[in-house]
Amino acid sequence: MPLRLILVTAAAAGAIVAQTAIQHSDIITDLSLSSWSGPKPEPIAGVASVIDGDTIEIHGQRIRFNGIDAPESKQYCSDAKGFDYPCGRRSAKALDTFLAVSRPVQCMFMAWDRYHRFVGDCRRADGASVAAWMVEHGQALDWPRYSHGAYAAQQAEAEAAKIGLWVGNFQAPWDWRAQHAEGAASASQPLGIISRGQVAQSGHSCEPRRYCSQISSCEEANWYLENCSWGGKLDRDRDSIPCEGLC
Repeated sequence: MPLRLILVTAAAAGAIVAQTAIQHSDIITDLSLSSWSGPKPEPIAGVASVIDGDTIEIHGQRIRFNGIDAPESKQYCSDAKGFDYPCGRRSAKALDTFLAVSRPVQCMFMAWDRYHRFVGDCRRADGASVAAWMVEHGQALDWPRYSHGAYAAQQAEAEAAKIGLWVGNFQAPWDWRAQHAEGAASASQPLGIISRGQVAQSGHSCEPRRYCSQISSCEEANWYLENCSWGGKLDRDRDSIPCEGLC
């Protein structure tokens, strides 16, 4: 075979191999990009502000405790005598008291939730697990969907001792949210679409858009939350309570 033909053949074969390698590299790159989630955030430590029984804020970052769910701020439960009490606010107060004993709190990153909250495993300065304590004292529930039963033993102890939520009757927070989300919007009057009559009757309007600093009452904030397309912006932690400084 002439030398020139050999060289041409070798070059063609080399080009095919190179092209195959490039295509394979592109495929690998695409796969790695699709599964890449960015660098893992460093732990967050500091004095926490309590938002509710399962959410705190440190240095301006909202942090959701991993694997547990506490009653919502507006949620009520029944005590041993059947009287209603604000179990959501009581849960938040219990958390605040617990955290004050040994500061600061440190939270290890687990994931980001859909509201861009840092989901973490949080512990007091003395090493006590915040999530475990809340469940053990009946102030929150083990959330099997995310915990895979990590706090089932603590929950069983709280239920047996009839403390916290277990002293009476209550609705699981995830069920309470689902029920109230369904009742928030009328099938004939979707959120963000209001009639002239409603505007005149309420005295409020969705135009222009407002911020919590421009709102004067909790009633007004709730009206915007329920009726305006931008109202959800007033409820940063998605707990159904807008402008928490007012409500």
